[in-house]
Amino acid sequence: MAQFRWDPDTYLELMREEVPDYEHLQEEAAAATGTGAVRVLELGIGTGETARRVLARHPTASLIGLDASREMVDQARHALPDDRVELRVARLEDALPDGPFDVVIGALAIHHLDGRGKAQLFQRAARVIAPGGRLVVADVIVPEDPSDVVTPIDNDYDTPSSIAEQLNWLAEVGLEPSLAWARRDLAVIIATRPATS
Repeated sequence: MAQFRWDPDTYLELMREEVPDYEHLQEEAAAATGTGAVRVLELGIGTGETARRVLARHPTASLIGLDASREMVDQARHALPDDRVELRVARLEDALPDGPFDVVIGALAIHHLDGRGKAQLFQRAARVIAPGGRLVVADVIVPEDPSDVVTPIDNDYDTPSSIAEQLNWLAEVGLEPSLAWARRDLAVIIATRPATS
């Protein structure tokens, strides 16, 4: 996957402009993390917008945030409490930090992987989720109705998948997936690791 360069200074403004339901997606993503998490892993931390909401929801949690862009990691570092957050430059294709994590979350990042890449990421994520923990995927999807496409897509860099495809890949790696929220071409999926696994 080619590395696209976002400008951290304009990223949030761009997201709010190009993703009409950006704020609602963020709220739904944070809500999907549940309550009581102690360790959280964020895939594609960006400027820290999702992490900020997740940390507010889980006041005793610590968070490891990954992003391929050093500039985005630096931006997130200024926005997040350094006593609760560890930030690392890493791609979604790289090995994940050692778990277990109560929550693994990716918001508006995983759609940059093709289908095979998503399936592989889900497999790696399933290995680091604690029993009873969850993976939350909040992202652009391919909607059933083409008229629901409202988020601009760069066909060289963006490769969204359908909800059904993602639910299938998540189930194949032993997680119990469900759709938490969807609107037009955005969705929030929760995939729970069984407590007995």
